[in-house]
Amino acid sequence: MMTVAEHTIHILCKVSDVPPGCAKRIELAGRPPLAVFNLDGQFHVTDDTCTHGEASLCDGEIDGDVVECPFHQGAFDIRTGKAVGAPCTINLKTYASVVENDAVAVRIEE
Repeated sequence: MMTVAEHTIHILCKVSDVPPGCAKRIELAGRPPLAVFNLDGQFHVTDDTCTHGEASLCDGEIDGDVVECPFHQGAFDIRTGKAVGAPCTINLKTYASVVENDAVAVRIEE
């Protein structure tokens, strides 16, 4: 962990921990779980918990750039966090990811 201005950079996992088309759940102390998605080599980080229910999106189905919640099949655009499938109407929080030295990290405002 490293603090820069008002952001803290958290190293989440190795690039190799998240194969293309997959997601990995990450837990940071004192924060809600995060999901790291690999979309064809582009890494995206969102909150892991569905905004409609208490489901882990890492357990959901990934279709292109959309993840489907495993509980009620609501869906989110992984890149933007936008809710794109009912019953989800509240967007998912996304975070700026950084990939460096085979590590995926995220900037979180403190």
